[in-house]
Parts: sequence; structure tokens; C-alpha cells
Amino acid sequence: MRSLTILSVLSLLAGVAVGSDAPSAGGKPARPPNVLLVISDDLNNSLGCYGYPVAKTPNIDRLASMGMRFDRAYCQFPLCNPSRASFMTGRRPDTTGVLENRTHFREKLPDVATLPQLFQRHGYFAARVGKIYHYGVPAQIGTDGLDDAPSWQLRINPRGRDKDDEDEVIQYTGQKGSLGAAISFLAAEGTDEEQTDGKIASEVIRLMEEHRDRPFFIACGFFRPHVPCVAPKHYFAEHPQSTLSLPREPADHLAGIPEIAFHVRPANYGLTTEQLMNFLQAYHACVTFVDSQVGRLLAALDRLKLADNTIVVFFGDHGWLLGEHGQWQKMSLFEESARVPLIIAVPGAAGAGKGCGRTVELVDVYPTLADLCGLDAAGAEGKSLRPLLEDPRAAWSAPAFTQVTRGVPVGTTQAARPARRGLMGRSVRTERWRYTEWDEGRQGAELYDHDADPKEYRNLAKDPKYAETVRELKRLLRRP
Repeated sequence: MRSLTILSVLSLLAGVAVGSDAPSAGGKPARPPNVLLVISDDLNNSLGCYGYPVAKTPNIDRLASMGMRFDRAYCQFPLCNPSRASFMTGRRPDTTGVLENRTHFREKLPDVATLPQLFQRHGYFAARVGKIYHYGVPAQIGTDGLDDAPSWQLRINPRGRDKDDEDEVIQYTGQKGSLGAAISFLAAEGTDEEQTDGKIASEVIRLMEEHRDRPFFIACGFFRPHVPCVAPKHYFAEHPQSTLSLPREPADHLAGIPEIAFHVRPANYGLTTEQLMNFLQAYHACVTFVDSQVGRLLAALDRLKLADNTIVVFFGDHGWLLGEHGQWQKMSLFEESARVPLIIAVPGAAGAGKGCGRTVELVDVYPTLADLCGLDAAGAEGKSLRPLLEDPRAAWSAPAFTQVTRGVPVGTTQAARPARRGLMGRSVRTERWRYTEWDEGRQGAELYDHDADPKEYRNLAKDPKYAETVRELKRLLRRP
């Protein structure tokens, strides 16, 4: 990308409406930056640019070298619909009212301006391809899912051979027909372009070609590595099981963790090591498959000469556990479920190619993109990350907040909490600590020192030596 600073991008926008003929300093009409928003479903941080040694993600790594890699980025809710409703509106789950996969955010916020709506109102072409708001995967692939029509001028729902091949999927857990929540996978026949995510990349490239002469906000939503983990066979071959391993953890470390913290029981679903390794291979195969599609997008930006004027944002909607603490999938407040990859590439930004260790949140994406493009993000509850994009060590005091629900435990009646849908777990993450409370502490608490215990093996919440730390974080937890 050509050397432009964030400030120079903003200076092009100053006082110039989208589509205006007002000249820039160089005498040519000013052109606001495009936005390409790329979301990968259920993607954790097992990427090369995040230090995962066996990852094969050269294209995402290249994007990180062009932009800022946020090393402590967190979702607001480790489940698709609540997380996506949050970052697409810039509001936290308690504000959107979305705490599961059925509720649409407009039930509580009928007039909220979503991120693409904000850009539409300033003259951008806004479109999405694939999963941006919630879809039931794989059942709703090829449909609008739980989409939001006012957000877009165009919606495209590709459907690939992964839908046609579902009868061939290997399923280890759950009821037949429940592939979207099951440990399930398929090494597929055919080419990348036959898969839904391959078709998504092709459609995004077509849209960039057709709308290259006006500012665009295009959202690209890949379905993988969401289960069932389906990718062409050759991606499985790139990840031989001899290079992979399951977590090796202290035998007794689960004893100090509240029972309610665990979403998967029994540990590892009771699957065999062989089954777990088969699935682990499939997950990484899907990540590399998605990486290849990201590579196609980056190549298209270069070919179309759009790279110098396009902000690219790449992230996962929430994390995903791969056996840590005996847990798999999402719906957890452990680090691997709450943490997400987040890369923001602004052409010529001072922080390009660097990592930022500040705690940031997906709810920050909305105000950040608005700030970078000179738009008003009124009502957004996150913070603009622009200061960190300019200097990854800039002063920053914002922690990250993640929450998740649990069913009411045995022995507790719903009548005792008539206004609640189960219990809430809430977690706050600072650069050093993670502190979690379940049902405001009534069902237990967790404290982890990430300086000494990055895998969260030792719960310090009841240790008298950390009583003051608990008090401070308890206060912090109540003011997101």
C-alpha cells in the first residue's frame, strides 16, 4: 500500500461530502476511503501472525504486515448472534437485548443506525456477501438468515457444494441434523470455488470490480471454520496430524474452577483422542481454506488498484476452544473463547506491521471505522482505536468486557428470578488480569494472572493475597 497516514486520509475527507467535486490539495476530487470488512465465523487466534507455530495462514499474515494486529482483542459475547448484533450496532449485548441466536436487535433498537447504514447515509455503496448478521449454520446457508435489510443496498447469499455434501459429513456429537453445534467435519471433493466461502470471495471481488469508481462499504462474511468444518481435501493434507497436538494441562487444574464455567460436559465430549485429532485437523484445514480466500481478496485489491484507498478490517466474531480445560467450541469465558483475532489495515498507517497489546473490543470496530472515515458514531458504546493505530503504545485505559449466559443450575427455581433467562456470567479483561463472576458471584468467581498464568490454570479468586485485586476488578466489572 502507498504511504498515506491516517491523518492524510482524514484530511481528504475534511469538509468534503462523498461524491463531491470539491478538489483535494492535489487538484483532483477528494475520494473517501473504501471499507472492506471481512469476518470469519468461529475463528480463534491460531494464526501465524499470532504466533501459532503450525498455522498455514500466509495471506492473513500478510494483511497483518500491512496493518495493525491487536493481540488482546475480545468479543462481547461468545455466540454468533449476540456478538454480531453488538459489533454491527456498536452497542453492548445488554443494550441490544440479544443474548441468544433467535432475537433480532431491532426488537429493542428499531431505529439504530448500523455500521453499514451509517456509511450509506454518507453516500457509500453498502453490500454484504455471506454471513454478517446471524445465520443458522449450515441450515440457513444460501438464505438471508437473521439479516437486517435496512443495512444494505445489496445482499448476496451464495450456496456451495458443502450444502449438497452434508450427508457425507462425519459427525461425532449431537443429534443427527444438528451439524451446526456438533463436532463434525468433511474433507471435501472439488475446488475452492465450488464451496460456499469460495463463492463468497468471488462475489466480493465482482462487487469491488463493479463499484470501484465510487466509495464502497463491502462486508464479506465467511462461514468457516464454523462446524461442520468442511474444506477441500488438499487443505487437510497441509495439516498432517503429526504436526498437531491437543492441549497438555495440569491434571488437577479444573478443581479450582466453578462448575458453571464449563459448557462442555463431560470433558472433551467423552471423545477418543483419535476423534479429537481428526477434528483438530479439520478445524485447521478450514482456517487455511479461509486464508486462501482472504488471499484472493487482497490480490483483487491490488489488481484493481484499490489497495491504496481501502481500509481492510479482518476479525473473528468470537473465539473457539480446541480442548483447553476439556472444552470445545464457544459459549465460555475462558481466554480462548473470548479472545479474537483483529487486524485493521489503514493505508500507510504509522503502526503498520506492528502488534498492539492494549485490551480492545469488537464493539470498538464501529466507532473506529466511523472515525477513520470522518463520520459521527453517535450512540456507539465502544472507543475509536485510531490513537492505537497511530501508536500501539499510546495511553489507553479501556478494559474489555465479555458476557455469556448459562441455564439456571439444579436446585434453583426460575420463579426465584422471573425476569431472567438463565444466569449471566460476566468477565473483565485488563492487560494483566481476567476476572469473572457467575450470577454476580453467587455461582462462583475466577481470577487469573495472565502475566504468570496465560493459560488460566490457577484460579486466584479465593486467595487472600489477591483480595484487593478482586475488589478493584469487581468495581471495574460493573461499569462497562
